[in-house]
Amino acid sequence: MTIKRGTVVCHAGAIEWGVGKVMEVNALKATIQFSDGIIRKIASSHYTILQPADPASFVAIPDIVPVVKTRATPKSQKKIKQPAV
Repeated sequence: MTIKRGTVVCHAGAIEWGVGKVMEVNALKATIQFSDGIIRKIASSHYTILQPADPASFVAIPDIVPVVKTRATPKSQKKIKQPAV
């Protein structure tokens, strides 16, 4: 199998990573973004572990994940000073 930019692959030894898309390739390694959201660098000596996958099965994780902020505790109320008697 030829590893080149844009190729969709799966790692035979780590099925839980899901399907990955090759982002960059050089003489020593390939940078692959897997469906679990992690970008991994695979050494060229391990290319034999990579298998072709269906391009439709790759689901890219969005670059920006919206963060929902929730308040753990309700706002504290201001204390009203009582006049001294």
